[in-house]
Amino acid sequence: MVGIAILIALFGLIMLAVPVSFAIPAAALTGFLFAGWDSSYVIVTQQLIDGVSKPALVAIPFFIFTGSVMNRIGLTERIFALALAFVGHFRAGLAHVNVLASLIFAGVSGSATADIAGLGQIEVKAMRARGYSLDFAAALTVATSIVGPIIPPSITLIVYAWLSNTSIARLFLAGLVPGLLVGLAFMVYIRVTAIWTKYPVEPRATFPQITKAAIDGLPAVGAPLIILCSITFGLTTATEAGVLAAVYALLLGVFYRTISFETVWGAALETVNVTAFIMMIIGASTIMSWILTFEQVPQSFASAVLEYVDSRTAFLLVAILIFVVCGFFLEATPSLIILMPLLLPSVDAFGVDRVQFGIVSALALLIGLATPPVGVGLYVMSGMVNISLERLSLAILPLLIPVFVALFLIAFFPQLTLWLPNLLLGG
Repeated sequence: MVGIAILIALFGLIMLAVPVSFAIPAAALTGFLFAGWDSSYVIVTQQLIDGVSKPALVAIPFFIFTGSVMNRIGLTERIFALALAFVGHFRAGLAHVNVLASLIFAGVSGSATADIAGLGQIEVKAMRARGYSLDFAAALTVATSIVGPIIPPSITLIVYAWLSNTSIARLFLAGLVPGLLVGLAFMVYIRVTAIWTKYPVEPRATFPQITKAAIDGLPAVGAPLIILCSITFGLTTATEAGVLAAVYALLLGVFYRTISFETVWGAALETVNVTAFIMMIIGASTIMSWILTFEQVPQSFASAVLEYVDSRTAFLLVAILIFVVCGFFLEATPSLIILMPLLLPSVDAFGVDRVQFGIVSALALLIGLATPPVGVGLYVMSGMVNISLERLSLAILPLLIPVFVALFLIAFFPQLTLWLPNLLLGG
């Protein structure tokens, strides 16, 4: 009953438009009162501090800072030019450029909203100038941003690693192939629709243009390479890799001569604000997770799942449905924190690899970025290019098809996720 009271309070407050960072602690306190623990509030403080004191979480602000700096030093224009030089001559060239630029920028920021904010105006403006409709250009930009938190570095995967006691190195490596698969699915979709839709074709870039774009844009790839290589080969922890990436971003700004005190200060302020919000949610969710665990709610939930779901395939389908529906109303980080304690016992019972499940859950939840009513990506894009939320929501629906295709492939073919980490780190 305590678990039911917490969940009713949580989703009731969310439906009343209470911010998640306040709804979660309020729901946790509801659980304390319902359980008759009103004289044990010291536990709240203990769990709050314990929740945000995990070493793995220290990496989060450095990754946020790295992405913010690279976004502010003009890297987005260079990434767009690089993608244009390589795939701009394809049929529906700028649509392919949109996808490739998002893949490259995903390895820089690890954030879908940063992708939209950084590349959105550039991509939509260029596509509109070449005759693409505003609806398609804006919808494609939002849809391709979903890949951001799948390709490392990824704050979403760091949070999942903390929740599931999973290796960050394995998760980061596991996200590479699925991220590229999502990008490939988009490009196949664009190529197929180009058969009956007359999209413009860009002129093929000359060798000097490709060389210049590569010199300007390829340094952006250095940040994810630093992170992946240093963690994978045991040279640094995730936090130390984040520090190295942050220093690299600052040096890149010096190299491009686009860095200033205002740039660094702005990135630092953004880092503090975003980190504080994430830590508030994590700390409050730790309280709620503790009381749910104490009342054996995850075990009860797992027993119910095992009673009605009798196969690994059925469990994955149910889990994907839960994640997608939850993503309609909550962002990925709070959704993970709420759902993982409930689902992990069933994950282990059905023999699903926790690394694979992390990628599946992250991608399924991130679909919520592009779906109403709480699709953050839709709101950001709507405000940036002055398109109504209703038009954008309708335009993006067909573009979710390649995402779901990639999601089901990742869910039911584990080697797509596990091949690379098993190859480099051992099975």
